[in-house]
Amino acid sequence: MSESTGSEGGTWRSVAVVAGWQTAASLCYYSIFAATGFVRETFGVSESRVGLFLTAALLGYTVSLFPSGAAVDGYGEKRVMTVGLLALGVAAVGVTLAPTYALLLLAGALLGAAYSTAMPGTNRGIVAGAPPGRANLAMGLKQVGVTAGSGVSSLLITGIAAIAAWQVGFWAVAALAGVYAVGFGVVYRGKAGSGEVTWPEMGGLASNRAYVALVAAGFFLGASIFSMLGYTVLYVQDVVGTGAAVAGAVLAATQVTGSVGRIGAGTLADRLGGARGAATVALAQLVGGAALFAVLVNGGDSLLLTAAVFVGLGVTIHGSTGVFYSCLSSVVEDDDIGAATAGGQTGLNTGGLLAPPAFGLIVESAWGYDAAWAFVTALAVTGAVLLLVVRRRV
Repeated sequence: MSESTGSEGGTWRSVAVVAGWQTAASLCYYSIFAATGFVRETFGVSESRVGLFLTAALLGYTVSLFPSGAAVDGYGEKRVMTVGLLALGVAAVGVTLAPTYALLLLAGALLGAAYSTAMPGTNRGIVAGAPPGRANLAMGLKQVGVTAGSGVSSLLITGIAAIAAWQVGFWAVAALAGVYAVGFGVVYRGKAGSGEVTWPEMGGLASNRAYVALVAAGFFLGASIFSMLGYTVLYVQDVVGTGAAVAGAVLAATQVTGSVGRIGAGTLADRLGGARGAATVALAQLVGGAALFAVLVNGGDSLLLTAAVFVGLGVTIHGSTGVFYSCLSSVVEDDDIGAATAGGQTGLNTGGLLAPPAFGLIVESAWGYDAAWAFVTALAVTGAVLLLVVRRRV
């Protein structure tokens, strides 16, 4: 199968192959979010320690982003993505083999490092392979791979755990990743790299005010998303009082509507046009997400209401990353996409590094989940203000 190497001859087939890779990669990485309850039980740790495990994975992810971005720009996305997906499968197995909590943190960090190949590689592939005039929708479809992979992992990990050990679910996703990595290496051509791996030159990007404001907004967007993902299962179990399988189903439903949100947001952004259109849609989604987080501040024990709120958060806050990346790709030069993506993802991940442990500490305090969701509401509002600044600058 021959794949397009440039946007002028872009095809939906190329987009589909990249989106499939993103799905397989997310299946591995986001399994840790579905396993938070099992980690708490297996290692006998508190909610904040669970958040620290998620932070370790994000830390590995974050510190590896710029090297991954440089590798993508230098070698092209195909090589880096193929190796990265194989590494994700190995790292997923490593999580299940950790005998102590300390080694679990290390395994999580290695999983995150392997996942760092995802955004620089797939964003470059989408920009190169999207059909003309459909970049926002193509990016949204690719980002559906994140929600699809994480949604399937939610059902797979919790479902398998109901009949076998939770570790078996990780072995299953690792096997799927290995199979897709081999197929990807065979069928995908991609865009050639520069042939030279150099540290990304950030001086030009730092002078781009729209880009800097977008990265800042990404910090608060990431803090909101990762706090939500990290504590959905525990919140539904602890406050609503359900079992792990039901809590996993709520998380999966959030991922499904996140996919719908990304496709819808991308389509609308294409109609509005350009970076301004993408920023406008992302702003509206973040404002909607903040309103839904506020509902959780006074949330009760109703499973129906809780599920409805998380479904809405899927469409809004979790469905906004596609247009976020589209906007980011639109405000920089094509040759800087790897570096620019690494910077944007670093902003998202830094928020994710800091917010989940803080959320856990608030939950453990006398204030509980209500105060924790109020904290996330404030983060989302701040991100919306920064996106408004971006919209005015593009």
